[in-house]
Amino acid sequence: MPDLPSVVLNLLAALGIGLLIGAERERRKGAGPSRSPAGLRTFTVVSLAGATSVMVGGAIMLAVTVAGVAALTAIAYFRSRGDDPGLTTEIALILTALLGGLAMQQPGLAAGTAVGLAALLAARAPLHHFVRSVLTQNEVRDALILAGATLVVLPLLPNQALGPYGALNPRAIWTVVILVMAISAAGYILVRLLGARFGLPIAGLASGFVSSTATIGAMGARAQKSPAVISAAIAGAALSTVATIVQLSLVLAATSATTLRALSVPLICAGIAAVAYGAAFTFRALRERDAADPQPGHAFSLPVALVFSLTLSAVLIASAALREWFGAAGVIVAAAAAGFVDTHSPAIAIASLVASGKMTAADAVLPILVALSTNTISKIVFAWSSGSRTFALRLIPGLLLVAGAAWGGALLAQ
Repeated sequence: MPDLPSVVLNLLAALGIGLLIGAERERRKGAGPSRSPAGLRTFTVVSLAGATSVMVGGAIMLAVTVAGVAALTAIAYFRSRGDDPGLTTEIALILTALLGGLAMQQPGLAAGTAVGLAALLAARAPLHHFVRSVLTQNEVRDALILAGATLVVLPLLPNQALGPYGALNPRAIWTVVILVMAISAAGYILVRLLGARFGLPIAGLASGFVSSTATIGAMGARAQKSPAVISAAIAGAALSTVATIVQLSLVLAATSATTLRALSVPLICAGIAAVAYGAAFTFRALRERDAADPQPGHAFSLPVALVFSLTLSAVLIASAALREWFGAAGVIVAAAAAGFVDTHSPAIAIASLVASGKMTAADAVLPILVALSTNTISKIVFAWSSGSRTFALRLIPGLLLVAGAAWGGALLAQ
């Protein structure tokens, strides 16, 4: 026999599910002969019917109950069908029966799903307005391309090392393509919501925690497409390097606190330089009130993302060739080669050597700074290849300033 208190609680959950969804549908039921056949009481009864059927006969009885509800719903739909051929209420009624049955086994999941369903039903007007009046055809196309690249193409690509020196992993490279498109889309959405002067700097800082290099590529493409927002795009690209410094500090803290202390002054100097450069262009973008925000268009450029992936492939082959020629024994050379792709991986590897006692914290400063410098070279390459010349010429001094501040901090700490 099931525990009586738990059964009562599950029934109460089913009752709440019916009341919640039914209350939302009651508000849209209408009046007169054209009113909807299902409202507060109907949804509540259907939810309780689903719960009771599970108690009486399990899954088979629930299937019979749902079939009966579907049949009655179809009859009511054809009898009351008017000018609006929508099936939202009818489908929600069937789903409510299933949620009532689910509440007898997983009440938390059933209640959460019911809340989501009620919210979706209540958001009818803003959702319709967004799809019909805000969302453009190009944006729908871009969303489908991004979904296809993520859900269709990515799982089909091999996840293994291929090409010269085994440096190319097709799935990893395509992940970068998706990342570039997603970052560009995030910046596009923020620009639509907040305007370019606010949206691009915020998007750059946030996206930098995913990939600063990819963010620079996406911001360069945005600046090339809309020259009027170039200051905001430079601000976003520069602020993405703040995320690089923050992430580097966090991974060092998690791997070797001693290494972090040895690099504290260089990282602080680099962070201050990144914040200052990004803030300068942010303030400049905020003052450009006469610059019109870009009109709705494409959320990202697929050709730019593909060019970005080709550039990354070339960098991967170059770094693998350096490892092959000089060997992994040279810590500085290995860190420099790895830094072309990512700063954090060589920093973690070197900090791990310090944590295991195979290297001193003082000796770890040089290879980590070298990795940071070669990563800066990659960012410069991507800034030049993905954006306009004006974008690159204004951003590159900031990238060099951040790297130079890190080296200057190392000299001060000696």
